[in-house]
Amino acid sequence: MGEREERADKNVLAVDVGNTTTRLGLFSAGELAGTWELTTPARLTIDEARLAVLQALEALGVPAPEGAILACVVPSLVDVWRAALAASCEGRALVVGPGLKTGLRMRYDDPSEVGADRVADVVAARADHGCPVVVVDLGTTTNFEVVNAQGVFLGGVIAPGMALGARALNQAAARLPMVELHAPASVIGRSTRAAMQSGVVLGEVARIDGLLDAMTDELGQVAQVVLTGDGAREMSALLRHDACVDDTLTLRGLWQLWRTNQR
Repeated sequence: MGEREERADKNVLAVDVGNTTTRLGLFSAGELAGTWELTTPARLTIDEARLAVLQALEALGVPAPEGAILACVVPSLVDVWRAALAASCEGRALVVGPGLKTGLRMRYDDPSEVGADRVADVVAARADHGCPVVVVDLGTTTNFEVVNAQGVFLGGVIAPGMALGARALNQAAARLPMVELHAPASVIGRSTRAAMQSGVVLGEVARIDGLLDAMTDELGQVAQVVLTGDGAREMSALLRHDACVDDTLTLRGLWQLWRTNQR
């Protein structure tokens, strides 16, 4: 077995730290063996992060992985998670950012501005879904990533996510409650809650469909649409555009980035 095949057989822990949720995925011989999820805290110590890693590994039934890779969009937590992974896993923990090989060609004014989660999404979408492709990642923000037919990352869109919009309404208007993020039975709401759900959820559907229309016009062709993140399955049923749902897109992109940087 060659060196590249030996590396591919290793257990690798991928960690995606978002503004709201942190997801851990264990890859064994290139396959996603299990996932673990926790809320991203505002503050976190190295010991707390290490305990979260150990709890995840115990739940997944594996010893210390031979490799680890981190994507973190919360700057204050990057070094915390890097140190926790170094203490919990064998070898050096890779961090998605400047200096890491991605294999991506970019038409972005400053590639260093592209978030680690966005890079991972594009890497996995291009490899697993083909080109051209548009990724719609639903989270604290709703991110669109656009890859053309030649596999070049063109850029995208960053907009407030549904949960963020619902919280803003609740916090800014004294009489507006916090609502669940489910589509109402009709666009015209007959209660305050239904009207808010229409504005937040169906408004997001209209925004995604409208932006996808505009992107199709700019690309000059129809691209595959991939949805990932919170509520992706419900959203796919509401959109006018055909879209596939890929719940593990970001984690698989991290695995592919880890492999790229072993060569």
